[in-house]
Amino acid sequence: MITVVGIGADGWDGLVTASRLAIEAADVLVGSGRQLALVPEFGVERVPLPSPLMPNLPGLLNSLAGRAVCVLASGDPMFHGIGATLVRLLGAEQVRVLPQVSSVSLACARLGWPMENVEVVNLVGRPPAALRAVLQPGRRVVVLGGSAEVVTRLVVEAGYGPSRVVVLSDLGASTETTKTIEPPESTALAGTVDSGSDLHVIAIDCVAASGVRPLARVPGLPDDAFEHDGQLTKREVRAVSLAALAPIPGELLWDVGAGAGSIAVEWMRAHPSCRAVAVESKRERAARIGRNADTLGVPALKVVEGRAPAALDGLPVPDAVFVGGGATVAGLIEACWQALRPGGRLVANAVTLESEAVVAGWYGRLGGDLVRLAVQRASPVGGFTGWRAAMPVTVWSVTKETP
Repeated sequence: MITVVGIGADGWDGLVTASRLAIEAADVLVGSGRQLALVPEFGVERVPLPSPLMPNLPGLLNSLAGRAVCVLASGDPMFHGIGATLVRLLGAEQVRVLPQVSSVSLACARLGWPMENVEVVNLVGRPPAALRAVLQPGRRVVVLGGSAEVVTRLVVEAGYGPSRVVVLSDLGASTETTKTIEPPESTALAGTVDSGSDLHVIAIDCVAASGVRPLARVPGLPDDAFEHDGQLTKREVRAVSLAALAPIPGELLWDVGAGAGSIAVEWMRAHPSCRAVAVESKRERAARIGRNADTLGVPALKVVEGRAPAALDGLPVPDAVFVGGGATVAGLIEACWQALRPGGRLVANAVTLESEAVVAGWYGRLGGDLVRLAVQRASPVGGFTGWRAAMPVTVWSVTKETP
């Protein structure tokens, strides 16, 4: 049994009796240098957490087997902390957690923000671009990790320059400070913003600049939200395709023949835990997918440059597969269908007669739904307005039965 004790910036003085007793009863005390320094010396062996953490943590735990181990964590160990990591490695029955108040709780208390209305973004070891997905007018965001300068610049670049940004450092300690930053409208004027203590969180009260178009989280972003060369699943078809793919939190999508990556990007925007792999054979398009993922707040999107079906080898098992291009490639649909987990969804779009014939054949074999979408857009005709038809798209969707 390993005990995990949450400790705040106020250190030993802020711990409840149960947490102090757990530390004093340990044979080994494990934590970061900063956390270990918060505990008085009383003869317990101290072991620093390894770096990098994940590759070395299992070995450290094995070396301490059979001893009473207490691991120190910042604030609430189960809130973006090492407590969750230990439970994942060892199982809940082998980990006892004694939480402290989290930095997010303290920040919301200082600002008077109801926690249930606050979005939390963890940038510890993650790309700052992930913040873009949650910036919306009127929303309140608390950022863990990341420098105040980087976060402020990103807020301005995303069109939320008028937002109020507050840096709260050493929450709960005698050295606690609060600094409010009013970001300028231009990144050229942003300058250097001091984060204060290394132990800080950043709060953002989102206000959009004049003329900024907020981007919804539901499928069907405007086509011009994506950088593309024309190889893009258009807005109306994308909304229908994503509805058939049915993003569920925690699930993984393969976007095969991804083009601009619009399906994968919108899949991941549906929920922070949604994951996706975009497979694209052309190098310039693969690079473009990465840029779209950063711009639209899902930098964790994995891009695989290669030609399917060979490029699919070794990828993690998908919960859903979208085939936006290449349906006529020999063996592609077969490989996607075989890889799909039971209960998973496959959606394939066809524009040409040849690709339509392929999906119609699969529809005959596996069933599902076959829908043809015909979209017309109003456009000028001389001094009047008329309808111009886009190429019709056939959408085949099917769910793999669970044995």
